Amino acid sequence: MSDTRAVAFERIARELGYDFGGEIRIGGNYVPFLIEGNQVHVSGQIPRVGNEVVVTGRAGGDASLADAQLAAKVCVMRALALLRQALGDLERVRKVLQLNVFVQSAENFTQQSEVADAASAVLYEVLGDAGVHTRTSVGVYQLPKNATVELNLVAVAVAVAEG
Repeated sequence: MSDTRAVAFERIARELGYDFGGEIRIGGNYVPFLIEGNQVHVSGQIPRVGNEVVVTGRAGGDASLADAQLAAKVCVMRALALLRQALGDLERVRKVLQLNVFVQSAENFTQQSEVADAASAVLYEVLGDAGVHTRTSVGVYQLPKNATVELNLVAVAVAVAEG
């Protein structure tokens, strides 16, 4: 991989047209990430940029497959931004172990794995082989703020201090 992870992250952010450099806000009594040993658990991320949820509605209904894939990319970029915040640098990510992708789906929408593919592709593009992971993708009836996608992940990092 010729790009450093930081350069790849910033390039994808530019391609998406969003800035993931600011504070990632949470909306409840939980933490955005939790470090246990060398594992970093990143809480569920919806496609929110600043205060706006940028993709809403049901995939296969209000939101097209392409919209849902965009939502997945925004969600995973938020998760990567949180990993960067937790670790100080994306170079410290040794491996993404698991990615769970929840897609608010219309009744007959069955392309949840294609939605999740968009997030998986971003992880690989930024982290290379360290971004290859196990994955679950499921269709759900509803998500917070009418978001089209929510995802969470677990990663292993190099020499993490408890936090």
